[in-house]
Parts: sequence; C-alpha cells; structure tokens
Amino acid sequence: MKLIVSLIAASVISSAALAAGPVEVDRIVAVVNSEVITLSDLRQRVAQVTRQLTRQGTTLPPADVLEKQVLERQIMERLQIQLANETSLRVDDLTLDRAVGRIADSNKMSMTQFRKALEQDGLSWERFREEVRNEMLLTRVREREVDGRIVVSDAEVSNFLTHPESAGGQEEYNLSHILFRAPDGATPEQLARLRTKAEDVAARVARGEPFDKLAASYSDAPDALTGGNLGWRGADRLPSLFAEAVTGLKPGETTAILRSAAGFHIVRVVDRKGGGQSGVPAQVQQTRARHILIKTSEVVTDADARRRLADLRESVVQGGANFGELARMHSADLSASKGGDLGWIYPGDTVPEFEQGMDALKPGEVSQPIQSPFGWHLILVEDRRVQDVSDERKRAAARNALRERKSDEAYQDWLRQLRDRAYVEYRQEER
Repeated sequence: MKLIVSLIAASVISSAALAAGPVEVDRIVAVVNSEVITLSDLRQRVAQVTRQLTRQGTTLPPADVLEKQVLERQIMERLQIQLANETSLRVDDLTLDRAVGRIADSNKMSMTQFRKALEQDGLSWERFREEVRNEMLLTRVREREVDGRIVVSDAEVSNFLTHPESAGGQEEYNLSHILFRAPDGATPEQLARLRTKAEDVAARVARGEPFDKLAASYSDAPDALTGGNLGWRGADRLPSLFAEAVTGLKPGETTAILRSAAGFHIVRVVDRKGGGQSGVPAQVQQTRARHILIKTSEVVTDADARRRLADLRESVVQGGANFGELARMHSADLSASKGGDLGWIYPGDTVPEFEQGMDALKPGEVSQPIQSPFGWHLILVEDRRVQDVSDERKRAAARNALRERKSDEAYQDWLRQLRDRAYVEYRQEER
C-alpha cells in the first residue's frame, strides 16, 4: 500500500513539473583542481558583488562581463583556500568570533542587529561567517607565501636612505589600477595580444568611460571588483613602477600603459596630498602611554569587556583612582606588572586601532574602551614629545617601506604562478 501511495505521489509530482515547464537544476560552471564551483555559488556571489558596487557608486559592467570577472575571482580564491587547507592553515572559531565582533562593532551594531541586517541583505549568517573565515585565510596565505619571503638587503636600505628623493617624499596618493596579468612564461604572441587588450581599454579610459567600471570589467587584480582602488598610500610605499609614473600627474589623470613582471598596468591618480619632506623623517612625535587590556573569551564577551573597562574609566575620571594600580589588578597584558606602562611609543609601534585611539587623546586623558585584535583597551596618555629618530629606527622604517614596495608585485607574480599550475576547467558554455 505504501509503495502504491509513493508511486502515485511521484506521478503527480512528475506531471506537475512537466506542466510547469522545464526547471533549471544547479550545475557546475567551473572545476578547480578537485573542487567545483556551481551556478548557484556564482549567482549568489554576482548578486552580492552587484549590491556592493551599487552601494559604492561604481558603474556596473554588462551582466556577462561581471559574471566572468566574479567567476575568475572565485577561482583564484578557491586556489588559495585549497593551498591553505593543504598546508594546515586554520582560523579557529574563537578567532573568527572576534573578527565578526569587530566588524559588527565597526558598523555600530550589536551582534543581533548585525545578523538581522545581513539576512535582510540576502546573506545568511553561516555564509557570512564562512566568507570572513576565508578572507582571514587568504590574508594568512599571503603573509606566509609572499610577504614572509620578501627579502630587503642592507644595500637597498642604505641606498634608500642615501637617496631620499627616490622615496617620493611624504606625498600620499589615492590610486586605482587595472592589471592585465601575463601568464607565467608568456610567449611574445601572448604578450602582444595582452598589450592590444590594454591599449583598447586605455583608449576607452581616454574617451571618458568610468575607470572603476573598466577595472571591474577587465582587471585581473584581486581588487578589480572594488573598481581597482588601492586606497591611500605614501609614495615611498608604492611599487617603484607606480611611484615613478604618477609623480607628475594630477588627480583624474592616468598613466600610459606600464609593463611589469606581472603584466601590463593602467594607473589613475584619484587624489594626492602632502609632499615636501623626503624619505624617512628626521624627527617624530612619541607618546608616553599606559593601558589596561581585557581579553575576550568564551566566558568574557565583548559586552562584558567593554562594561568592565567603562566602570574602570569611571573610577579614574570621576573617582580619582590610580590608573597604574587598576592596570596591575585588571590588565591581561604583560605590562600589568608595570602599571600598564608602555613607555615611549613611536608611530607604527602598535596596531592601527590602538594608535588611532591613542592619537585622539590629549595628555592626561583616558580613552573610552577601544577594541583591537588583542581585546579591549583603556588608554591613558601621559605625555608627548618630538624626538630625533635613531639610525636604527630610520633603517627599520626604510626596510618596511621597501618591503611594502615589493609586496604587491610579488603577490601578483605568486598568484600568476599559482593559477598557471592549477587545473581549471570552464563549463559555462553549457548554459
């Protein structure tokens, strides 16, 4: 009897499906080594990218062009995640929870509000967490495979300090770029075709087509889907090729086609500021500070840490309690034994979140609770001074600047090699 009922039900379902017309079933659009990317994966990412580009005011490319670009980004991400998994790189749940908490806090939302906003935007909480985990994995892969292997010689540092004019001064640039990546070991014919493509896009830029739309349509760089924007960077931290090419350009102007080991580039100056002083500064402002650190855990939530620090701040500001004594009793940092004393801090010595909060304070002021990757901080600024930079500090700053200069090009070169070694099969033509 049960079998007959099942057969009848199957027949009814089948008839209804036929009456409604053909139903598209999810299918594979690309094979990446041993993994697949499905049509539903691609469409969900396209919808997400479309919302993102619309919010930031980027002119959308044609749908088929955007889909192709999104698929390429997914392939490159999948290759890097595969490498991370093969080499046992992991992001544990506690680290992920803290990262998600920082994102919610930066949006000035509670975790509940943030989760609701994501779901209203069509993104499930589980998928969002997985995307954050993958972003963190991509960062760790780059740090290990690329940034950790960049070598800056003592001779390069000495030359940088001896010829400060080559560092580009203290000028800062907001740049966008389009990369046409060349395959590893590209033939002259492949390079010629790639240059022709670059020349065609450069001509469209010259005719006034939106640069961000062309970047989203044609760039092979990881930042293509944000319009190719690199953000603000000091001239001394730009790739040498870019720094030299944009020196004489005004905001809104674009370089000629540039050739590097990674391929061909078109770079636009969105804005620029500063200038005058060259190389590593001879003097910097130092800050003398103390802090109290409370780390979050499965037991201590962000809300708990923030509330405890707010109470401690109240006891210092309103009750006259000694900050150093409170640090000895409550801080989870190694500086607790010294009353939270961090000594004289140079710019760049602390993580950006801590430095920004500290720099906003006047001597004698106590911050509101501030979150960083290490936990939650209460900061007291005791004093400030302008100090000559030691030779050791100058060399360290120069080495960091040179390392950043090399980083982007090294990363592009590594991505090209990773892509060329991979097995990738496209199945979009079946659509």
